[in-house]
Amino acid sequence: MSALFAFLHHAAAFTLVASLVVEFVLVKPGITLQNARIVQKADIVYGIAAGIIIVVGVLRVQYFEKGPLYYAHSIAFIAKMAVFICVGLVSIVPTMEFLRWRKQTRAGQPPEVAPEKIKSMRMLIHLELFGIVLILACAAMMARGIGAFH
Repeated sequence: MSALFAFLHHAAAFTLVASLVVEFVLVKPGITLQNARIVQKADIVYGIAAGIIIVVGVLRVQYFEKGPLYYAHSIAFIAKMAVFICVGLVSIVPTMEFLRWRKQTRAGQPPEVAPEKIKSMRMLIHLELFGIVLILACAAMMARGIGAFH
């Protein structure tokens, strides 16, 4: 069962990264209707994947891995969770913008987005991707017991 939950956790993480890359590639000045719709769908996938990561991650910590006490004493795990929360908070801004596009995309029109808004959204998505790199570094350290204190 532990392997199944590890697989689900990793599959959701890869899905989250893929959806974020889609957003990064397609969010650009002069976004088309088709690309806007794809971005909106990718953001839904991103949210679902994040939810799965949280639920499966909690179950792994609680029941299938080394136990909550081990993780509570791991600086790498605590850092990983802190960065995950930060990435989640940063993701709110692009998500709210993508939701604002719904009226236009449902009407068959591309969203009208100021170049400055596109630039700031791309910067935030870039920041999310960088956060994921930090999460991966923390996960590698955590898996090797680096930063564990007892």
